[in-house]
Amino acid sequence: MSFHHVAIIGLGLLGGSIGLAVQEHLPSVTTTGYDADPEVRERARQRALCGTIADDPLAAVAGADLVILCVPVGAMDAAAAAIGPGLGADAVLSDVGSSKLSVSQSLAKVLPDTTIIPAHPVAGTEQSGPDAGFASLFHQRWCIITPPDTAPQDKVAALREFWEALGSTVEVMDASHHDMVLAVTSHIPHLIAYTIVGTASDLEEVTRGEVIKYSAGGFRDFTRIAASDPVMWRDVFLNNRDAVLDMLDRFLGDLAMMREAIRAGDGELMFDQFSKTRAIRRRIVEQGQDDARPDFGRHDHE
Repeated sequence: MSFHHVAIIGLGLLGGSIGLAVQEHLPSVTTTGYDADPEVRERARQRALCGTIADDPLAAVAGADLVILCVPVGAMDAAAAAIGPGLGADAVLSDVGSSKLSVSQSLAKVLPDTTIIPAHPVAGTEQSGPDAGFASLFHQRWCIITPPDTAPQDKVAALREFWEALGSTVEVMDASHHDMVLAVTSHIPHLIAYTIVGTASDLEEVTRGEVIKYSAGGFRDFTRIAASDPVMWRDVFLNNRDAVLDMLDRFLGDLAMMREAIRAGDGELMFDQFSKTRAIRRRIVEQGQDDARPDFGRHDHE
């Protein structure tokens, strides 16, 4: 392993999982962690999310050759500024944000002399906080690395090696292309989930008790997505605005088409569309990105 000391800034689901995964898969690598919330730091100590939990961001990054920002996208600038004076000259700064172009640009402005290689582990749950992390979170999940053109190739290779050691499959991608892809595969689905659950809870003709009591599988799965960290997702939409708006316009066009098909009784169009999307679901399962068992294998883990 090219990195010998990993510092993790932000000890929620992703930060905590990285700390636990490094200790499990890379036991010779030193881990230090920091979170701005003292209660989170204390819980991180209790769970031993890192080898050392520092009470100061500069102490956390001292001597680290890889620093990973695991904070909401909107807090990246402040976190980078807080650790900047303590970064070593050869340290690599990375992150786990779901929006890459804006993060890359903002971090470069805050720390222009630092090697910055953004990354996005496409893994997570609806849980958050220091109790949510677990070492296997990244197993058989994608991690997308979006290096700027100026990034040293040996450092990019080292970051790939790091994520592969934690169990991820790594893809290197242009930051703007990442933002477009994730807008349609992650960001818009979350926006739809937040919206439809909000719509259901606001219906005057249907009580919230009825919504909860009679939730079928489809709505129930929307509520799982809509339970995700609101701060993180607010920041994602604000920082990936252009790609999200582009994909949202396309989705609204497709939704309008389906509305007209229902109005016109066009069963053939609906059948063709549903058949196409069913085939996509099968490909997702074939590639190991989800579980084909009934109820997504959920009961097997209860």
